[in-house]
Amino acid sequence: MNKNILTIGIDVGSNFVKTVLVNYSGNPEVLDKHTEKIRKRNPSVVSEDMIVSMLEKNNLRYEDIAYLASTGEGDLVKRKRGHFYGMTTHARGANFFAGDTKTVVDMGALYVRAVKISENSRVLDYKMTGQCASGSGQFLENISRYLGLSIEEVGDISLQAHNPEISSGICAVLAETDVINMVSRGISTPNIIKGIHLSIAGRIIKLLSSLKGESPIMLTGGMALNKGMVQAIEEQLKETGKNFIIKTNPDAIYAGAIGAALWGGYRHIRLSEKTTTLSV
Repeated sequence: MNKNILTIGIDVGSNFVKTVLVNYSGNPEVLDKHTEKIRKRNPSVVSEDMIVSMLEKNNLRYEDIAYLASTGEGDLVKRKRGHFYGMTTHARGANFFAGDTKTVVDMGALYVRAVKISENSRVLDYKMTGQCASGSGQFLENISRYLGLSIEEVGDISLQAHNPEISSGICAVLAETDVINMVSRGISTPNIIKGIHLSIAGRIIKLLSSLKGESPIMLTGGMALNKGMVQAIEEQLKETGKNFIIKTNPDAIYAGAIGAALWGGYRHIRLSEKTTTLSV
């Protein structure tokens, strides 16, 4: 294993910290992965604990890691060698999942970001929602909590809807008021949840239209694992007449961390080549 170029990518989000161990040698391979909800803990401490745990689990020392790269709120990661912007890492992670990806939709807790990328994972252009918009993962989690649901079950529940009611509020506060009114009017939980999914999907379609996004489109982030959300996006796309191919991946929540690890490996190689050249 010492012959391999091992890198760690750590993505510090507002709700979760995601960590991956990657073998960058040859065809890059994800060797290990873990996600941890921050809750009310110090993200810096959570990040360090996750790094230590991953090293111990794989019988590694910190010195065995060629490059430890952070993304997201990566300034909180003390032992990183470098930091990469979220758009850059999600672009690389999406390309790792599917090499033909042309547009990435990073569905985060505080905002949604649509990014056009090149064949070599370079960011060409992007559009994103504001943090107050009712189109984020945190908004969906807040609504789920109000309805007595876990965030893991809202996708399946939304698929049970037969007459969804879409919230009219763009601001998250107004949209939550809409949901309270729906409950008081006796709207069923599946119809409320499906309406929320369609509302968020509509904002994503507007981002893609503004960006002039191209297909295939890779969904990344935690909401990409939500089957109801994926279906809602596909339904909204059909209404606009766009024949876009929508892709996701079981490891979609790790896209940023994977991208950080891969860019870290790339930077390690370049730095090694530079050092070798200077020493000749």
